[in-house]
Amino acid sequence: MKICIISYDFWGYDQYIVETLSKKGINAQHIKIASITHSNFGERATNALSKTFLNRNLKKEKRQQFVLDSLDEQGHYDQILVLNPDTFSIFTLEKIKKHTNRLITYLYDSLDRVPVSENKLKLFDKIFSFDIADIEKFGFEKLTNYIYLSHLSNDAQKPEMDLFYITSYDNKRVSLIKTLAKRLTDLNLKFQIMIIGKKGWKHQFKNMFITIPENLSIIFSIKKICHQKLPEYYQNSKALLDLTRENQYGLSFRVFEALALDKKIITDNEAIKNYDFYNPNNILVLNETCSNLDKDFFDKPYEKIPEDIYHQYTLDHWTNRVFELNKN
Repeated sequence: MKICIISYDFWGYDQYIVETLSKKGINAQHIKIASITHSNFGERATNALSKTFLNRNLKKEKRQQFVLDSLDEQGHYDQILVLNPDTFSIFTLEKIKKHTNRLITYLYDSLDRVPVSENKLKLFDKIFSFDIADIEKFGFEKLTNYIYLSHLSNDAQKPEMDLFYITSYDNKRVSLIKTLAKRLTDLNLKFQIMIIGKKGWKHQFKNMFITIPENLSIIFSIKKICHQKLPEYYQNSKALLDLTRENQYGLSFRVFEALALDKKIITDNEAIKNYDFYNPNNILVLNETCSNLDKDFFDKPYEKIPEDIYHQYTLDHWTNRVFELNKN
């Protein structure tokens, strides 16, 4: 079988899908459009002028042409999975569809946050979504994100921190983080929160004129942390924090990273209570004031998830379901 994954893959999660398929003996390819960018300053300047005066994004057009050229070179596929379908024009999606027997997509953002037109969605033979609201409204097939990390027992780790969180800059999240940080400080808990993104430049600018203490708990940074290094941060903490964006109801990758590493989860996502791995000993759903967070949550031992439930969220199971690999 020949399968292709087409995605932006900014954070590097999608490559794990390709690796898992390859281990199953499938000819799997990945067309990663994030690798296509401006070659030089001249291209960047030309694109800026084009967007301003012609309403044309030349970088976006370049990426779409890269996808079509790659497909022409590699031939026909049994299945193609398109992630980030919002980034492609209808014309490009129609061309992609001609290269496969089965065109599918997985929406790991809500349509409220990242709209995809009905005309685009009609081109897919199957639509999976992680967002509960979209599933109920549009009839998509429910599918969570997946565990891509190898399991590491809690007993094999010696975390020095109580809580760790890394996130992109988001006004809703930053507001709750401030409330949570005060609560954590009052409880004398050790934590580190890293907020990544260009919107945090004001905080970085302030830091240029003050002495930053070595034990700073909240760090704003424009520079992205290497994805491969994140497990090192996770392993050094008893619990991981996961805060939702506005209009998000699905579970982020942070939840599944926590499952892989036997970490407790603190979140503001009430929907997590509806999943079969939910255990109030391991998962705390914050109230608006974070007043329900106490030190006992960190002190109680982690309770392992039954293996049959854990397996349902592995990438091995995810790929079998998405690509119907367990069907005769």
